[in-house]
Amino acid sequence: MKDLQQYVIDLPLHNQVFFALVETTAQLVDVSESYWQAQGVNGARIRILVELMKDGGTLLPSKLAQKIGVTKANISLLLGPLEKDGLIRREPHLRDGRKSVITITGQGQSLLLQHLPRNRERIAERMSVLDEAELNQLQALLQKLKRA
Repeated sequence: MKDLQQYVIDLPLHNQVFFALVETTAQLVDVSESYWQAQGVNGARIRILVELMKDGGTLLPSKLAQKIGVTKANISLLLGPLEKDGLIRREPHLRDGRKSVITITGQGQSLLLQHLPRNRERIAERMSVLDEAELNQLQALLQKLKRA
């Protein structure tokens, strides 16, 4: 038990940084998630709408699943309520009738336009402890890690 405890406590620097990154990310996600919950919206569903907009408004369900980091089965569970609420629609794929594509609706776009600015402000408030040079440095370091 003592050896295991030491193994968990005495971490090499790269592991300490990893866990600090995970904890910090979780805190920032909580800021965003609590905002969306206060608006009566699930954060994962908002991610879907954002990813649709980033990709021109239409994506395959499998591509959406990949972009938000969920399984194909889970994406179906997330898409159902969005479709029911009129925020997205499923349409047949133009070239492959066996597939469908997901398209954000005008109502989905309106929801994002209404709420994204305030959500982004809350994140910016939390990130404001870093100055512009630090933010640029952090961005560069995260990109370097992402490419590794």
